[in-house]
Amino acid sequence: MTPPTPIVRLAELQIDPAQRETYLALLREEIEESVRLEPGVLTLNAVALKDAPDRIRLMEIYADQTAYEAHLRSPHFTRYKEATAGMVVSLTLRETVPIVLRSKQ
Repeated sequence: MTPPTPIVRLAELQIDPAQRETYLALLREEIEESVRLEPGVLTLNAVALKDAPDRIRLMEIYADQTAYEAHLRSPHFTRYKEATAGMVVSLTLRETVPIVLRSKQ
C-alpha cells in the first residue's frame, strides 16, 4: 500500500494595507491553532514580500486530502476566514505537485 500523497498548496494574498497588522495577528493565531490542534496539518508557513509587505504568501502542507478538508471545516479556520474577509483584497490558490518535501525538526 502506497502512503497518501501530501497536499501542498500555495496561497497568494493581497491584504488591505490599512488592515495589515490586524490581518497578521489573525493569521498568526490561525496558523498556531492549526498546527497545534490538527495532526494532518504538517506545515503552515507565511511570508510577506520584502518590497510589498501587503502581499502575503502561504505554503500549506497537509498529510492528505482528508486532512485538508478537515482543516477547512475546523472552527479556527472558519473563524479566521470570517474575520479576515474584508481585509483580503485578492486571493489566488495554487495547486501543486510535490516533488521533494524535506525539513529539519
